[in-house]
Order: sequence, then C-alpha cells, then structure tokens
Amino acid sequence: MSQAYIEIPGDPASGLLLIADHASSHVPADIALGIAETLLGEHVAIDIGVDPLGRALCAKLGAPGILGGVSRLVIDLNREEDRPTLIPIRSDGHAIPGNAILDEAGRADRVDRFWRPYHGRIAELIAANRPAMLISLHSFTPQLREDPRQQRPWQVGVLYNQDERAARIAIPLLEAAGVVTGDNLPYSGKVLNATMNAHGEANGIPYLGLEVRQDLIEAEEGVARWAELLAPVIVETLSRL
Repeated sequence: MSQAYIEIPGDPASGLLLIADHASSHVPADIALGIAETLLGEHVAIDIGVDPLGRALCAKLGAPGILGGVSRLVIDLNREEDRPTLIPIRSDGHAIPGNAILDEAGRADRVDRFWRPYHGRIAELIAANRPAMLISLHSFTPQLREDPRQQRPWQVGVLYNQDERAARIAIPLLEAAGVVTGDNLPYSGKVLNATMNAHGEANGIPYLGLEVRQDLIEAEEGVARWAELLAPVIVETLSRL
C-alpha cells in the first residue's frame, strides 16, 4: 500500500466515497521538517479526530474511504499541485524550517511520492465505481494561535464551492438534529476546496464537505457520538439528491 494514503474497504453500492486529506500526522523517516515532535499532535500537522471518525463513518455507511497518509506539513493534499502553500513553510505561527530550504527537486519528489498517488487513487476509485456522492471529512481547531480573538462556535461546518447540492440538503438536517452548523464556515469552500474541486466539481459529482470541531472528536466517546449523529444525515442527504 502506498505511504500516500490508507484505503478503507467498503461497498461501492453504498453510493459513497469518503475522502479525508489530513487524517495523518505521519512524517517519513527520510524527511526532516525541523520542528518539535510535539507539533505533530497539533492541528497544524493533522486534522485531529478525523482518522477514527472517518473509519467509524465508513463502517456505519458500508462505504469505502481514502485517508491521507502523511502530515499536511509534509505536503498538503488539499492544495492544487502548483499552489505555493502545497508544502508549507509556516502554519498558524509555526515555522517549518525543513520545508523552507527545500529545493525544486525535493519539492517535485514529495509531489511524486505523495500528492500524485493520493489523487491518482481517488481518481481510479471514481472511474471504477462512480459514487453518487463524495464525503469530504476534515476537522477544525476551536481557536487559531495567530488570531486567538477569532471565535469558532460551530460544531460542524459544511463547505462547498460552486456545487451546493448536498450542502443545501445537509445544513437543515444538521440544524434539525441540534447541531450548531456553519454554512461555509469557519472558512469558505469557495476559497479552499482543492480536492473536491478536482474530484467532485470537475466530475459533476455532488459532495458533502464536513468540518467537525476538533475538541468534539479528540476522544473516543466524541468520535462515537458524532459518527452516530452524522451517518444518518449523510444517508438522508444522499437519498434526497
């Protein structure tokens, strides 16, 4: 299996494919980021809670999934290949010195090792068994280090760019379930939506972009609770498309 991703088996007949770009904090042994090890447990390195939540949702939905296999500090799989921030040199107040000194050959190597296999595998799965809907799963930090005044009270954000089909169904379903829901918040999918732009919008496939607040899913009980809550919303959204 590629180091670029972890593939969760599931039934294509579910009509779903779950994709989680930032599910891992893994840094390959031959890559030196020049950061403290503790930083790999923080939101700049990984979407906290997304790996267990993604696995739990795949199990409940019977759906296949693709989880990103390396930290977003190694390469950000939710960026276009030519974006300057594809390999970040700074994230939420933290410098990433090993990336700052990376030359063009080193950059190209990371794209070849991680970005292309990840997006290539997603494309293969979609081509083989076109899903009726994609699920894009992320999590967000309750508070940014660089802007601690910014309030992020939402429990779940639903993100989208041009294709709002699934979002318009899911937002009222989440609100009816008592979830404090952000409509293209805490940030907009019209600004940052690379993976769904490439595999959803470019293929005409509806997608549900879900961002769960990290403090809600950092523990096992929270993961179980939110998997139980989100799974029926996903199923109902799919049925109404």
